Amino acid sequence: MQLSGVIKVVFNHTDPMINVFIRVIKTIGDEVFQLEKFSLKGKVSEQEWQARVDLAACYRLVAEHRWGDLIYTHLSARVPNTEHYLVNAFGLTFDEVTASNLVKVDLQGNVLDGSPYQINPAGFTIHSAIHEVRHDAQCVIHLHTKATIAVATVQGGLKPWSQYAMFSLSSLSYHGYEGLAVDEAEKARLQTDLGQSNHMLLHNHGGLTLGATVGDAFMRFYDLQRACEIQMELLKSGQDVIEIPQGIVDGIYAQANIVHSGETGGQKAWPAMLRRAYKLDPTFCE
Repeated sequence: MQLSGVIKVVFNHTDPMINVFIRVIKTIGDEVFQLEKFSLKGKVSEQEWQARVDLAACYRLVAEHRWGDLIYTHLSARVPNTEHYLVNAFGLTFDEVTASNLVKVDLQGNVLDGSPYQINPAGFTIHSAIHEVRHDAQCVIHLHTKATIAVATVQGGLKPWSQYAMFSLSSLSYHGYEGLAVDEAEKARLQTDLGQSNHMLLHNHGGLTLGATVGDAFMRFYDLQRACEIQMELLKSGQDVIEIPQGIVDGIYAQANIVHSGETGGQKAWPAMLRRAYKLDPTFCE
């Protein structure tokens, strides 16, 4: 508001060279500070549009929880009944993602929808590896949060020290660090390590969850993140941890897939999360 006022005043300056200079600055500012606006609503199927809205909301929620990593890391979703996938445009922060500026790609990362944006091919490598073999996974979330990196990097990994941890441990796998995920040969090892699990800690790297819906994947990452945060706080305290008896641990493992997934878990919580995203900024669904 103040900047535009200053520009308006200077445009009235009598020196024509100053006016030209300011016009150049304003043009550059428009290019830097304003994203191209367009809408795909009504131009894609209803199923694809809903997938776009859900995934864009998830990006905004990740931003709200401060789980993002500048313009890096990714969330992806399969367009229902296709082998096409939605992922964020490379160069946008998570709070800039909208349903329309998500980019539709194939498993090779080729842009399919004429988007003015590109994707980060290296960032999509992990997602394409998972979507290729886990056809039950409509959504994959991979983030570099401090808590998941920390727990993924300590010997022993995630411990059953909280209820959140046991929700994750019931279906948790690990994958060794091999550098930036750009090696095609790593995809097969990642797929093998993941197996049928729905949570993964990548050593020295971060966390990953997947689900049959965006809501399931989000709820699983929420549990994993909370579990890692609590574990690091306990380690930092230097106090002895109260161990949970194995019988109770086994019982919670059996309950986890019922309590925190499907219609009683992520899918139950997701409408409230959509409302939360809308209250934060309704532009995500444009």
